[in-house]
Amino acid sequence: METTPRIRNKLLKLLSPSDLALLQPSLSPAELPQRHYIERPNKPIEEVCFPETAVASVVAVQGELQVEIGLIGCEGMTGSSLILGTDRPPHATFIQIAGDGLRMPATDFRTAIDSSPTMRTTFMKYVQVLVVQTAHTAVANSVGKLNERLARWLLMAHDRVEKDTLVLTHEFLSIMLAVRRAGVTEAVQDLEEKNLINCKRGMVTVLNRKGLEQVAGKLYGTPEKEYRRLVVQ
Repeated sequence: METTPRIRNKLLKLLSPSDLALLQPSLSPAELPQRHYIERPNKPIEEVCFPETAVASVVAVQGELQVEIGLIGCEGMTGSSLILGTDRPPHATFIQIAGDGLRMPATDFRTAIDSSPTMRTTFMKYVQVLVVQTAHTAVANSVGKLNERLARWLLMAHDRVEKDTLVLTHEFLSIMLAVRRAGVTEAVQDLEEKNLINCKRGMVTVLNRKGLEQVAGKLYGTPEKEYRRLVVQ
């Protein structure tokens, strides 16, 4: 399978040719529809996904309450629990923005990382970035105003797609921001009044990225810097 010319996942592209060769026989292209579950809480991981145009949410689940704690796109991968030595994640991971990616069986992934210390090191650095992102999401949810948190989330999603328009419903945004839909509506209207975004029929278009960065302020940027420091180098 000639995957090298078409790989767009940034994490895979950072691997050495020898490490990538360990994964390639098991990688296959995948269309990832919205709400497709890649991982479920406390269930064995069956596959690892390297998103390319899709974006996945890592969501903590407690009863009916769902709160996003991480975002994964073309910069990363699912399956962090496997890298840490367990096959059962505590959280759910599902596709938030539909698109495509590459996936492989979890058993093949574990065999590959067990045979390559350099690959494991690269992926461990990415797990560290996810830990930082989770921590800063907790900070944002604790101290950030709703419009600031929405601006931060839109910037993070915008980082992971190749276009300015994101297919997002208010229902999904309420999960991402851990608020009721009425609160999402108010935050969206605030950013629209500032001419930073346009929202209609489940689609959000980023009009002014710099303006969103100003609204998000210090809530955005630290995990992104950590990714550049640890992973890209």
